[in-house]
Parts: sequence; C-alpha cells; structure tokens
Amino acid sequence: MFDYMTIGQRILLTLWVGTLWAIGYIAAPVLFNVIFDRFVAGGIAGKMFMAVNYLGLACGALLLASLIYQTGAAWRRRWQVWVLVAMLVLIVAMEFVLQPLMQALKMASPQGFTAGTPEAARFGMLHGVSSLLYLATSLMGLALVAFGLRGNSQS
Repeated sequence: MFDYMTIGQRILLTLWVGTLWAIGYIAAPVLFNVIFDRFVAGGIAGKMFMAVNYLGLACGALLLASLIYQTGAAWRRRWQVWVLVAMLVLIVAMEFVLQPLMQALKMASPQGFTAGTPEAARFGMLHGVSSLLYLATSLMGLALVAFGLRGNSQS
C-alpha cells in the first residue's frame, strides 16, 4: 500500500530543494553571463529568488506540519524538524529583512552603484549575507534530500 503522506513529502522536498539549487546555482549565474546590464540581471534574479522564497515558505510549512503530525510528541527529537525550522527562519530573514533593505538601496540609486561608495559597500555586505544564508539553506535542504525526512531521529 502507498504511503501518500510520504510520497507527498518527497515531492514537496524535491520541488523545493531542486528549485533552490536550479535557480541559485544554475539560472542566476547564467542570467548574469547573458545579460550584461547587472542592474537588469539583478532585478530579474531578485524576482526569481522571491519566487523561490515563497515556494520554500509554502513547501517548508507543509513539510514541517506533516512531519510533526507523523511523529507526534517525538517531533522535538527529530533533527529533520529542526533543519526545516532553520530553513524557514533563514528564508524569512532573506525575504522579509535583507531583500527590503537591498531593494531600498537600489531604489535610492536607480542608475546603479558607484564602486567605492558607502551605498555600494552596504549593498555588497547585504548581498554577501543573503548569499551565505541561501547557501546554508541549500545545504540543509541537500541534507534532507540525502538522509530523508524519516531517517534515524538520533542522526
């Protein structure tokens, strides 16, 4: 007999983590290699990352709820639950803290940033933090794919 919840979890996890890797490490770099106007490429990449973030919030919330439902009171001892929580927290930080700050800087400099200015340095710092959070989210997602959502709770 099929375990429809497990099948659904696998589909959601594959969709989410696959999208993280495809957009972040394939589509965005290709975009910047094809579109030489970094401002335009950045705008398009920003829209793609926003879509990835909202997809992640939806998939992550569904996965978290289903995993808690499946494991009952034992959910607190499942490393997979805490990885999902961490991924969701990082997505919230990227989408609702860092992106608005970066967007405000871009709106204040509609022609782009001049190298060496405080605005360029601040944008670079925010972009770097966002990139690190995205990498951490991607690696945690990869761990969930590799070890599964229902693996050994002591792992």
